[in-house]
Amino acid sequence: MSFLTTDYDYPLPEDLIAAYPAPVRDQARMMVLDRKTKRISHHRFHELPQFVDAKDLLVLNNTKVIPARIRFRDRNAEVLLIEQIDAKKWRCLVRPGDRFRAGRRFVDGNVAGSVLSVEPSGNRIIEFDQELDFAKIGEVPLPPYIQRAVEPEDSLRYQTVFAARPGAVAAPTAGLHFTPELLAGLPHEFITLHVGIGTFLPVKTDDIRKHQMHEEWYDIGVQAAKRIADAERVLAIGTTAVRTLETVMQLHDRIVPCSGSTDIFIYPPFRFRRVDRLLTNFHLPKSTLLMLVAAFAGRDFILEAYREAVAQKYRFFSYGDCMLIS
Repeated sequence: MSFLTTDYDYPLPEDLIAAYPAPVRDQARMMVLDRKTKRISHHRFHELPQFVDAKDLLVLNNTKVIPARIRFRDRNAEVLLIEQIDAKKWRCLVRPGDRFRAGRRFVDGNVAGSVLSVEPSGNRIIEFDQELDFAKIGEVPLPPYIQRAVEPEDSLRYQTVFAARPGAVAAPTAGLHFTPELLAGLPHEFITLHVGIGTFLPVKTDDIRKHQMHEEWYDIGVQAAKRIADAERVLAIGTTAVRTLETVMQLHDRIVPCSGSTDIFIYPPFRFRRVDRLLTNFHLPKSTLLMLVAAFAGRDFILEAYREAVAQKYRFFSYGDCMLIS
């Protein structure tokens, strides 16, 4: 067990960062980890049903990614929506900062508004003149490590096939591998956590215990809460499902219908109380998500698995391959 950020690092060749998804969703590779035996095996995602039995309930995040990046046509500037405050007000990241000073107004094509304030973090509170019409403005907010322009296919592929509740600015990427046909044959239930931009923020403290997590809004409905509470074994699809379920366990000691915001930070030696198995993509070095996975499977075992993934040329991050941890 370690609380040093540097102990959650690993070398990653740049060419293993996936710039595009697998041609077919369920054809991505899937590394399978057994925590008890420390065994690692290699499969394809379409084989997932072979690893699911009657004990399992899959829990998936049905958040929907909004086209949160607004590029200005008349100047080299952009706004990234990160949190909606009310109908017209949003918390935003901007570039460049000097063009979005407090009190400044902007008009560009279908977008007009005013910068109400600049927060200590550098985020802007912007009030738009009217509610944003995402059918007319915005583009898919691909992660910063995907170094290419957005393409039409991204509007489909950077979205799960079961996305239903708009509000995320990043995709719950473990869910990207499912096809409707594969999911239909598996016992599953949906919850919601609107993934925020903080999922990409680096840990800047030497001691991970000093890192402050961002907040994200979650919701668990009545039917979902009952099925998850009653499940013999929960297979969480992605770290966002883990964070939601373990937040509710901390607050209520059981899974109940509820909604709210969570800033839970999961790192070793966290005790998981409702998640029994985990499907997740490969995460950035020294990231909070890698720390969560290390808490679930053990830091040494996870770093061994990541070394194996590099050696076997798995594809990393949002559009990359995945691992199933049992």
